[in-house]
Amino acid sequence: MASIDIGDLCSGVVAGITRSHGATVTLDGFPTKALGSVGPLDLAWGDARLDALEVGRRITAGVTAVDLGEGVVRLSMAAAAHPELWAFLKGLERDEILSGTIAAIESFGVFVALDNGPAHPVFPGVGFITYPELAWQHFGAAEEVVRIGQRVSCAFLQFDTWNGEARLSLRATQPDPFQAFATDNEVGRALPGRVTRLLPFGAFVRVAEGIEGLVPLEELARTSVEKPEGVLRVGADVLVLITGLDRKRRRLLLSLRHALPSPAGPDR
Repeated sequence: MASIDIGDLCSGVVAGITRSHGATVTLDGFPTKALGSVGPLDLAWGDARLDALEVGRRITAGVTAVDLGEGVVRLSMAAAAHPELWAFLKGLERDEILSGTIAAIESFGVFVALDNGPAHPVFPGVGFITYPELAWQHFGAAEEVVRIGQRVSCAFLQFDTWNGEARLSLRATQPDPFQAFATDNEVGRALPGRVTRLLPFGAFVRVAEGIEGLVPLEELARTSVEKPEGVLRVGADVLVLITGLDRKRRRLLLSLRHALPSPAGPDR
């Protein structure tokens, strides 16, 4: 099993078929057990019929997952139906820069038609960017960051063997503003900011371009606060104190109450 890796193309013989679980496959080189598994959703794109398979038929498929504990190799028939696409995706290297054009913007992400890759048989583009990988800063809609027809250069993250696409990152090609912010600031520093969002557990405050920090509910005031709306409004200018700065997790914690002028007597 160690010789089988995700992204490989392998051949074998269909050993059995069930409607609920799909087909089991005895892989070449592993004759003692039907290790391969082709699920109902693992057939060639656009062909959802298990009737296309029969016991004894030889098939070639792409490896999408290897479960060493269960002794199962998950296979995709789509890989064999589109070998040029599969070979292109498997040949990409992590962090390789790929250029292309924004082909479609959907609620679940953005498709990119790559310059030097084959077309996808189902999707608008072989490249795909999830929303978190579009930009470092917070945004409400993808159209605030990209537009259809825009030229982009993105870093390759991984080969999505399930969808047959290249997962990309646009933000990885841009400087991370949080790291620059963390270099210039430290815990205990007071900063002016503007309230951007109110949530049940606190408020987000923008303290620099592309930098927002969380003021937890208990840090909004010296007295108990049940809802942030009780003391703040979106758009309000405030003074906050940095209480936590985590470079790795890109997490900024702020306090409103510790930035308030000290009252007469001890802070309770």
